Amino acid sequence: MKKKLKDVSGKKLYKFFIYFCLILFALSIIVPLGWSILASFKHKSEFYGNPWALPEGFYFENFKKAFVEAHMGEYFLNSIIITGLALAILLVVSIPAAYTLSRFEFKSKKVINTLFTAGLFINVNYIVVPIFLLVVGGEKIVRQIFSLPASMTLFLDSRIVIAIIYAATALPFTIYLLSSYLKSIPKAYEEAAYIDGCGYFKTLIKIIIPMAKPSIITVILFNFLAFWNEYIIALTLLPNGSKTLPLGLINLMQVQKTATDYGAMYAGLVIVMIPTIILYILVQKKLTEGMTIGGIKE
Repeated sequence: MKKKLKDVSGKKLYKFFIYFCLILFALSIIVPLGWSILASFKHKSEFYGNPWALPEGFYFENFKKAFVEAHMGEYFLNSIIITGLALAILLVVSIPAAYTLSRFEFKSKKVINTLFTAGLFINVNYIVVPIFLLVVGGEKIVRQIFSLPASMTLFLDSRIVIAIIYAATALPFTIYLLSSYLKSIPKAYEEAAYIDGCGYFKTLIKIIIPMAKPSIITVILFNFLAFWNEYIIALTLLPNGSKTLPLGLINLMQVQKTATDYGAMYAGLVIVMIPTIILYILVQKKLTEGMTIGGIKE
């Protein structure tokens, strides 16, 4: 009887500790997030009083300043184009690659898997300089071949080039995650498709991709967050042209700190956060399913 009471009290204490840690973790995210949203509606004069006070009214002029005067609307559009294009390129390349590596046997499979696994350990921030040199070198070669003027930029300040680089740097993680999930899908589905006359491509489109939706959504969310918030590569490869939201946000923060207009600065922060919050809310269930099913069945 005493042992049972000890076990029950131990379980209750363990649950209390877990929930306490989870509540602290949630508060560490919710409090700064909520404070930033409330601060985005404050007039700049309100920041000189109690910083924790609720806004006296909804000062939407902050968002107008951020969108129009600080060009955050233009940066927002650039980020959407670059992120959307990068995700499209990534999915078109990674899904067939993961399907091939997870469902077929061929001679160089182990070598390719080893290379992609090794790519997981390479931090993109450490290879920014080589990427920049490759882009500049490629631009020089193209200029020489086609006799283009030196003032003309081809690869730098290009949204297409930076989208390709984003997709390329995300391939190892994406292929690894998709391959782990696809291995958990029974081959009986493919065999039935082959009996019905489907080829490899049609089987991939009609059978594999619909069944792998949770994993694909997980990949989209993780890479969307990475591309949307990426700063170093965008700073390096977009020196003069179309800036992304993180670059525009840094400029906005520097300007508004000088002008002591913190309301517009927090409005810019909210503009950056809103798409990621909305996307996470929409795909939360699929995200959890995609992260757990492959590991359980594998």
